[in-house]
Amino acid sequence: MALRFRWRRRFPAALAAALILAFTGPAFAGSSAVVFMYHRFGETALPSTNTTIAQLEAHIAELTNGRYTVLPLPQIVAAIREGRDLPDRTVGLSVDDAFLSLYTEGWPRFREAGLPLTLFVATGPIDRGYRNYMTWDQIRELATAGVTIGSQTDTHPHMPVLSPEANAAELARSNERFERELGMRPSLFAYPFGENSRAVRGVVERTGFVAAFGQHSGVLYHGADRFFLPRFAMNETYGSASRFRLAANALPIEARDIVPVDTLLNPGTNPPEFAFTVTGAALDGLASIACYASGQGRAGLERRGRDRIAVEVEQAFPPGRARVNCTMPAGNGRWRWFGMQFYVPRP
Repeated sequence: MALRFRWRRRFPAALAAALILAFTGPAFAGSSAVVFMYHRFGETALPSTNTTIAQLEAHIAELTNGRYTVLPLPQIVAAIREGRDLPDRTVGLSVDDAFLSLYTEGWPRFREAGLPLTLFVATGPIDRGYRNYMTWDQIRELATAGVTIGSQTDTHPHMPVLSPEANAAELARSNERFERELGMRPSLFAYPFGENSRAVRGVVERTGFVAAFGQHSGVLYHGADRFFLPRFAMNETYGSASRFRLAANALPIEARDIVPVDTLLNPGTNPPEFAFTVTGAALDGLASIACYASGQGRAGLERRGRDRIAVEVEQAFPPGRARVNCTMPAGNGRWRWFGMQFYVPRP
């Protein structure tokens, strides 16, 4: 018999209590990690993609206080793929788009703190010498210093609306440029804008990438879809020290049998019938799970049996990106997190 329970509180209020709790208590063993995503640093005219210098320095101070293990992204991905345990509070750092402010502001601070970094590059803007982007010489300098270079296509398109052939051509062009400029082909990929679909993920996998990242909140864990891995996005609005600490201490809601399989929504699948089965340690606290849909607040839930959750997204998402975030307390001031990003094409 299905158990139904509904909540309608706002998403930030549901997490407010966590911010006044100390992150103390026993370690949580297992193969999981939090990955952060940045774009710009100190470019206050663009707050939606910018992290202020004060915010960045607070993040670095948090990561270097002795409580976290910050590892290169390829090492984290390898452990997740192989099911090997990672230290509790393992963190990875990534930056998208190769804006110049990474080179002038972000990288010097990450380097001084000894924090490993992955930079995802769309090759077209670099080749065209766009203003406020890094140059190939600067990217080579970072790569020589140990920064992992990942791919983000050639022209940074909205991949779900392109044909598989067009997406394959994007990846082929960018790979050729990486080989020519850096003498390598990246093994990690980040979807432009975090947007993808089942078809897009297939193209990325067939091209030979080991893993691919979106821009939806959540925690990496063994068994997660390695071609749709989550990252917590940082910007001026969501980059406070308290929010960063909350995310850095997050644990996974391990989900499987996720529907819909395709994150590209059309009129017949929007709103999505979103459901998933919970496994692992989160199962014991499943009665406290809460989910939130973009622009709609707290969603109703239907619990189907002991381990399956159906999220009641009541309204169709507008064109563009949409997300559903699910959270639950994990004890000791920590929270479990699972997110999904969808894409609705424009008419």
